[in-house]
Amino acid sequence: MSQSIGNTVLAYARVWHHVDASDRVLGKLAERIALVLMGKHKPIYDKSLDCGDYVVVTNARDIKVTGRKDEQLVYRKHSMYPGGLKETKYEDVMDNKPHEIILHAVSGMLPKNKLRERRLARLKVFGGSNMGIYRGNILKRWEDGTLTDDYILNLDPKNRTKAK
Repeated sequence: MSQSIGNTVLAYARVWHHVDASDRVLGKLAERIALVLMGKHKPIYDKSLDCGDYVVVTNARDIKVTGRKDEQLVYRKHSMYPGGLKETKYEDVMDNKPHEIILHAVSGMLPKNKLRERRLARLKVFGGSNMGIYRGNILKRWEDGTLTDDYILNLDPKNRTKAK
């Protein structure tokens, strides 16, 4: 008799999540995305393994920040040359590259280790509602936490005949 010991391949399977960022608070949304990218929502989570899922964020242009952060927040980067400090206001980043705001927030909430870049590569952020070719990969929506209708219809042959 053969018994599998430990976690199966199905436990490590990566699921694609869809998040609509319209009227969501940046910090709380980034925290939830970071947990999914790390895999902390799964019972098999281990901090030394990369077992997280994919996350697709749409409508990044409509994200909200609390307080007066939209006036006061400044993004800084340095070229490592003397006088090479570049400062960009939140409003300018929101106008030009709204996806960078969510990427920066999620990046700050991930652990600073060798898995960070690999986890960030599984985050896809879009300024508008069009997610392109990733639409077919989505299995879960975050609005109600359910599986998508297309996925449910494809699971059960009985449902397929009802839909047609």
